[in-house]
Amino acid sequence: MCLRSSRRPVVGIIGNIHAMNDRYRVHAGGEMNVAAVAEVSGALPLIVPADPRHVSVEALMEVCDGFLLTGGRPNVHPSEYGEAETPAHGAFDRGRDAITLPLIRACVDRGQPFFGICRGFQEVNVAMGGSLHPEIRELPGRMNHRMPPDGTEEEVFALRHSVSFTPGGVFARLMGAEKVMTNTLHGQGIARPGARIVIDGLAEDGTPEAIYVKDAPGFTLSVQWHPEYRAGEDPVSRPLFQAFGAALDAWAAGQRPAAQAAE
Repeated sequence: MCLRSSRRPVVGIIGNIHAMNDRYRVHAGGEMNVAAVAEVSGALPLIVPADPRHVSVEALMEVCDGFLLTGGRPNVHPSEYGEAETPAHGAFDRGRDAITLPLIRACVDRGQPFFGICRGFQEVNVAMGGSLHPEIRELPGRMNHRMPPDGTEEEVFALRHSVSFTPGGVFARLMGAEKVMTNTLHGQGIARPGARIVIDGLAEDGTPEAIYVKDAPGFTLSVQWHPEYRAGEDPVSRPLFQAFGAALDAWAAGQRPAAQAAE
């Protein structure tokens, strides 16, 4: 049974810093993310300025019932997984790193739900002690997972490769299928899985695409693709946001899973 709170669950959508008109800095979140949270998860979307000068992990966890860890152009800084910065690592957002990485660990321990997408997927791995490849298309046997440099929105978010899930695993049960088609708009990918990270789905070239945190008491599903695109109608995206919504409803209704210590 789906629990419903007397109020709509609040989802903190992790924002990204942008320069509007190349000079005015804004904290922004994609409209697709907002629509998916509001219309499919059934929650109240709240864009979070991910900057420790303005917000704290503790305050966010009190205000929000759960979090959507969105994609974004800046990458997690390699120092967060013990590597030196190189040009291949791209642009960074150190403010977002400072908020999301401890936020993920705190949510895992507390059982508070989060859903990771693209950069958010990578943040979950790094937060749990894993590392990233700066450019997976340069690895032997890997395809180019980046978005087309030009094209319409439909072309950029078009389904481009399959993802195979572990038979009988969390994602296969949720999808009712062991293989699905997804879009792909990322350059980096998991190199070393973090502690307790379960890779539950792989692209056809072996790139990790679906993960969760083993033995976490709450919702921790994360995907490397972008399910926010047409989330209400896409048969792969919709179950993800619906399951996230059910976890949010439970948390907002006061259901608290027993916290578990990291292994």
